Amino acid sequence: MIPEIEKKPLSEIKKFQEEKLKEVLAYLKDKSKFYKRMFSENNININDIKTIEDLSKIPVTSKDDLQNFSDDFLCVDKSQIVDFVTTSGTLGEPVTFAMTENDIERLAYNEYISFSCANTTSSDIYQLMVTLDKRFMAGMAYFLGLRKLGAGIIRMGPGLQKLQFDSIQRFSPTGIIGVPSFLPKLIEFAEQNNINYKNTSLKKAVCIGEPIRNPDFSLNTLGKKITEKWDLKLYSTYASTEMGTAFTECEAGMGGHHHPEMIIVEFLDDENNPVTEGEAGEVTITTIGVEGMPLLRFKTGDICHYHTEKCSCGRTSMRLGPVIGRKQHMLKFKGTTLFPPAIYDVLNKINFIENYIIEVSTNSLGTDDILIKAGCSHTDKYSEKTIKDTFRSMMRVAPEIEFYKPSQISKWQLQDGDRKPRMFFDKRN
Repeated sequence: MIPEIEKKPLSEIKKFQEEKLKEVLAYLKDKSKFYKRMFSENNININDIKTIEDLSKIPVTSKDDLQNFSDDFLCVDKSQIVDFVTTSGTLGEPVTFAMTENDIERLAYNEYISFSCANTTSSDIYQLMVTLDKRFMAGMAYFLGLRKLGAGIIRMGPGLQKLQFDSIQRFSPTGIIGVPSFLPKLIEFAEQNNINYKNTSLKKAVCIGEPIRNPDFSLNTLGKKITEKWDLKLYSTYASTEMGTAFTECEAGMGGHHHPEMIIVEFLDDENNPVTEGEAGEVTITTIGVEGMPLLRFKTGDICHYHTEKCSCGRTSMRLGPVIGRKQHMLKFKGTTLFPPAIYDVLNKINFIENYIIEVSTNSLGTDDILIKAGCSHTDKYSEKTIKDTFRSMMRVAPEIEFYKPSQISKWQLQDGDRKPRMFFDKRN
């Protein structure tokens, strides 16, 4: 199912969103303490904001604003809140989001049209390899969207390879939803236990939380590692608690599709000016139709490219490229600018590394140091040299390496309260 607005010319999509923007601004001025204060302090007359370009007259909203003034973003009485969720907290303390009944329905509709992008129908059965507890919005969103589609659902949660295969063999799911770095672990478990994983009912995987593609849409190392062993159709998806919206790939695999009725998206540079198509910019969003905690010009911290040519699937709406990195995670290492996903891509190429974490700290010169803690069952005297040579060949620079048992790395990746594996630890001053 493709919403009609996603097949309209970009000029019509823009006019549609500008009408929605008027409603968003009026709602925020009436209901939001935070934005009411922002409009007053900056002498902003919302009637002057008529186009998407006029948004530049309004200051951006940051994660710090959400941290410091969380309660002021709430636009409804607490008696209307039916669900509380929190962000993952990877860039600081988690932020609480309060959702109304209408917000829950909006979330279900978003995933309904997003899963439709990924060729999901009522005939599908999906195995959810994500948590539905721990205040995690995404797990609930996937469940609600699949229900709305009429698809079958197996609520498995993360990890537990043996039980995952028991469910696959017992219920014959056609798709899985999970963190893509878990799939090589499933493959390894199957190979060690003589499970014919290539001959199961599974045909596709909706991959969350980690990139599986390069900026040119080719599969990155992780994506290749999966598909070279297992003939699964991979669909990438990008979302966040703050957006309450997902950008999911269609069968073409050429970026996540924008849903214009759900969200307005800008791509901004360091001075908060719009970048042109072909330039990387920070994804900055204005939510449409959110009742509890709507956001205006919220900077997500994620750096992406955008694409506006029509997709082969028939959708004309903008497409979002893979996340290059998070602005707060940008590293300057020995004169080279790096983002963690580029480091992950190198590590995923090295077969004897089973898992890893990256620690970044500030050295005595005030610059960034990178330490890779690699989980390896077997190493030899050449292992460190192999890793450093691979880094130098791909990135010109090599970080420090320490070796640990994979079980220890797993403990560091999933500490108390974590909802998904954490591979980047920023300890800079």
